[in-house]
Amino acid sequence: MAGWYVLSTRKDGQFQFVLKAGNAETILTSEAYTTEAAARNGIASVQKNSPLDERYERLESKNGKPYFNLKAGNHQVIGTSELYESAAACEKGIASVKTNGPTETIKDKTDE
Repeated sequence: MAGWYVLSTRKDGQFQFVLKAGNAETILTSEAYTTEAAARNGIASVQKNSPLDERYERLESKNGKPYFNLKAGNHQVIGTSELYESAAACEKGIASVKTNGPTETIKDKTDE
């Protein structure tokens, strides 16, 4: 089953999206956007950039756990992963974003 985006409104009124894998696990989380249109542009950027390996910045958290950022062509972060237990698990997360990122399915939860 292919993945999808969930577009939602945060408690502070800003917009955010997450990319879900086919098993409904969140694999990428966006920053907060002030408008729904900006959040939708962020989704379009993930759709465009997610297949490109050079757009992934592999990082390590302060507690030593690996994670990654997906960046746009202008080097701005468009999404961040969860923290992983191993570098191998992080690479699997990147592979999942590459596979699921291009999906055009968007579940709009902004009215909820």
